[in-house]
Amino acid sequence: MAKWSQINLQDANSPIMEQLIFFHDNTMVILLIITTLVAWTMIKMVPNKMINRFMMENQMIEIIWTTIPAMILILIALPSLKILYMMDEIKTPMITIKAIGHQWYWSYEYSDFKNIEFDSYMKPTNEIENNEFRLLETDNHIVLPMNNQIRILVTATDVLHSWTIPSLGVKIDAIPGRLNQGLIFMNRPGILYGQCSEICGANHSFMPITIESVTTKQFINWLKNY
Repeated sequence: MAKWSQINLQDANSPIMEQLIFFHDNTMVILLIITTLVAWTMIKMVPNKMINRFMMENQMIEIIWTTIPAMILILIALPSLKILYMMDEIKTPMITIKAIGHQWYWSYEYSDFKNIEFDSYMKPTNEIENNEFRLLETDNHIVLPMNNQIRILVTATDVLHSWTIPSLGVKIDAIPGRLNQGLIFMNRPGILYGQCSEICGANHSFMPITIESVTTKQFINWLKNY
């Protein structure tokens, strides 16, 4: 049982990811109801010998099986559009950081407080400690304060990359010569892991992302001691 618990994704750590999970669960319930209803109808129709060779059309049935799916699609589309707008909305961020994708590592810039810049490489297997994850741990963590609006600007220097943190519901394409922005808001402290989600070359699987979510006081102390 312990082995199965180790392959699960991290729990949601942002309001956006929580909304995405709720939307997924609600959509799966709708799909399960539709699948069950269609399967039950097919099973009942197989042994049924009642037929009507002379019925050419039935306007009421056609209206029902056209209107109900359309209403279901609207019920699915409305919350989906709401979440999409929420993901693009950025209001007065407290901090702006920049992530730059390289083959095959990430570099980060904190330009709001000091000229803090560093590269983040994946830790080799022989340097991994007992409480760290192989292929996900980096030598330099991104330290960010929780419960704050944080804007991240993402670009690349060579090929296409994708800066992705599943537990935050963030996936931003890193395109050379272009800046894309996204919003980060973390609910609780902890260490969050992600990877490049764009096939960017031979070492695509070896450029992970590690975020350390801390309190505002700890973040200020980190800035002072950097």
